[in-house]
Formats: sequence, structure tokens, C-alpha cells
Amino acid sequence: MLGEGAGAALSVRAVAERARVSTGSLRHHFPTQRALMDAMLKVVFDLVLPEAGFRDTSISPRDRLLGCVQGLLVPPDSTRGAREAWLTVHERYIAQEPTQAMRAEYQAMQREVTRRVEECLNVLVEEGALAPGDTTRRARFLLTLANGVAIEQVLPSEDAHIATELDMLRTGVDLVLDNRV
Repeated sequence: MLGEGAGAALSVRAVAERARVSTGSLRHHFPTQRALMDAMLKVVFDLVLPEAGFRDTSISPRDRLLGCVQGLLVPPDSTRGAREAWLTVHERYIAQEPTQAMRAEYQAMQREVTRRVEECLNVLVEEGALAPGDTTRRARFLLTLANGVAIEQVLPSEDAHIATELDMLRTGVDLVLDNRV
């Protein structure tokens, strides 16, 4: 339902109708629209950005954190490119004043992405690969960097996007791992 375009807001009633179950049944499991959105987005992100990768200790902490952040970007070989992804984001959340439902939808996605990056950072802290610190601040830094790289991907730059993207992400990951963020 999220991919159906601007105005197709996710609601308990709409999901119940689509799933052909009663609204009461769905509300029993998801008492609020926020609970429904959070649960649904966890499933979506589990498919797109599995958490298992950053728990693999055979991969260096740097590469796992880089993979976690890089996984937030549209892959260069994607059938649906970065430009189309940004156009969708613009159409859905920027072009018009977002409704309360659209704000809730975006905020739910933001919470899930932040949770995943924080989880990756927490795993590295537990392993001793990262000093304890302000995980929320570190996650916000990495997400801001990823958002900037995502915008850069769609601009008509002379740089080789993939090399520049990886260089910027590696620099950000190194700053976090060196406890400079």
C-alpha cells in the first residue's frame, strides 16, 4: 500500500479492508496506526535490509557498519534507480503539504531506519569494536550522511558516483569507529 502513490496513506481500516479482516481484529493486534506502521515497516525492511549481515563477525566491524549504511541507498544496478526513488519521495512527502497520515508514515520509516542503524552500532559496542557513546547521535550522523549521498546520486555530477559514494560513506564510518562523532 505504501507504494501506491501520494495520498494512499496506510491506516488500520484500509489494511483491514485489504486483508479482508475486521477492523476490530486488526486493532486487537495493532491498537494504533503507529503500531501497525511500525510492525509493517519492520517486515518490509527485513526483506530489503536484513539485520543478519551486521552480526557476522567474520566481516570486519568497519565493513559491517559500511554495509549497514550503504544498504540504505538505492543500489547502482537497481532496476528502479536513485532518481526514480527520489522522485517518489518528492511526490509523496515534499511536493504538497503532507497530511497527518503522510507525516506519520514518513516518521515511521524514519524510526525504523534509525532503529536499524542504532542496532548495528549497539552490536559493535557489545563486541568492543566501538566505544560506548551517544548511539542516537552517531546514527543521526550516519543517516544524514546517507541522505546527502542519496541526493548526490541523482545530481548530474562529473564524479564517478559509486567511487565518491563509497569514499564518503567510508569516511563517515571511520569517524564513528574512531569515536570522533
